[in-house]
Amino acid sequence: MSASSNHRSDLAPSDWIERYAGLIAPGARVLDLAAGHGRHAVFLAGRGARVLAVDRDASALAACASTPGIETRVVDLEIGRWPFEGQRFDAIVAVNYLHRPLLPHMLLSLNDDGVVLYETFAAGNEAYGKPTNPDFLLAPGELLELARDALTVVAFEQGVVTRERTAVVQRLAAVGRGRRWPPALPA
Repeated sequence: MSASSNHRSDLAPSDWIERYAGLIAPGARVLDLAAGHGRHAVFLAGRGARVLAVDRDASALAACASTPGIETRVVDLEIGRWPFEGQRFDAIVAVNYLHRPLLPHMLLSLNDDGVVLYETFAAGNEAYGKPTNPDFLLAPGELLELARDALTVVAFEQGVVTRERTAVVQRLAAVGRGRRWPPALPA
């Protein structure tokens, strides 16, 4: 699912991504999953990252396609094989997107010292609006379980947030076990 609204608030990066972007080094190769209009790709490219922004909506990706530091690719992540087999990234970012079969592939595509910044809807969001389908809602602690064996958690949150609207989310900032510990935290 990618964003389809053109409201200005939809173009600002998530505060979670802004807060933990400092874990991603300038020049890092970043995979932005379900990038939509590219709000995170643009933000990270502006910080010096080389971003591959992927989404199934070509018209949404067009909004960031000419931004320096961003390569766009139209891919339906939910059909067929993982399109990045054999590729490695310094960071992987996903916001407001969940397709559980991709999660193991995502981790295999992360460099040993890489960064995962993930934020999406969680169980309980049904009380506030879409998504309501459990297939698109994380179970309590699910992102922590994802990180358990492969990553070191820098920060995790779950609960109700108020952004453009009230929602229930989980947020994870984590680094690969090859990362020097402790990583420098954002100010």
